[in-house]
Amino acid sequence: MSDTQPISEAGRAALQVVLAHPDQTMLALDFDGTLAPIVDDPALAHVDPDALSALSRLGSLLGSIVVITGRPVRTAVRLGGFGEAEGLRSMTVLGQYGVERWDADGDHYDLPPAPPGIAQVNEELPGLLAGLGLAGSRIEDKGRAVAVHTRGLADPASAFDRLAEPIRELALRCGLTVEPGKNVWEIRATGIDKGDAMRAIVAEKDAQTVIFAGDDLGDLPAFEAVEQLRTEGIRGLLICSASHEEDALTEHADLVLDGPTGVAAWLHQLADRLTGNYG
Repeated sequence: MSDTQPISEAGRAALQVVLAHPDQTMLALDFDGTLAPIVDDPALAHVDPDALSALSRLGSLLGSIVVITGRPVRTAVRLGGFGEAEGLRSMTVLGQYGVERWDADGDHYDLPPAPPGIAQVNEELPGLLAGLGLAGSRIEDKGRAVAVHTRGLADPASAFDRLAEPIRELALRCGLTVEPGKNVWEIRATGIDKGDAMRAIVAEKDAQTVIFAGDDLGDLPAFEAVEQLRTEGIRGLLICSASHEEDALTEHADLVLDGPTGVAAWLHQLADRLTGNYG
């Protein structure tokens, strides 16, 4: 296996601390585009089996493993196969940007009710899309959020751009906010993002070193949170799961990997180094 090292001094320093003190390390990851490949139908976006096996290896080696995703937490746990995987007793999944939670220890879910305004979005969205000639867009009801995917259209990028203003206006009328992703607009409640979730879980787990891997704009707040934590004495290693569709995180990352397959390979490499099987 090739030796994939961080390109920044801060990233290299963080990795050395991870290797020296894995029990004080929190590994946090996005779901879609990082652990699972991006596919046309989000209901079929299962975690890469190699990534799951790597997480199972790391579960007994690191202090904690956390997934932070915009997906409903039950969906992420199901598509991830996390509940059935060996070695993941230390895992926590934060869904809907941190509002929902699942802890593997005890198979415990915390699921607050959906915010006001989501029902109105679901009611108005089909007519809005039809009026724009984008009725072929896929609507994904996440319970606490609603996503509009343009991936299956003839020109996904153009449709994504055309939707920007109408989607923001709809969200504003409903008292909600908008989160852009890879050919997807998501309307959700205001008040929390992946950066907030990151800071809270780092404090809860008392992590001294944090690895975070993400792939698109929705992960930028988590990147910024780790950068801020560095100024407070927490070591941080930022990983971009790169793709041809989105490069917003590349310039912020300490390490750029080739999508979910690259992330899975690097996680196995990390497990090898921690168990002395590297070389």
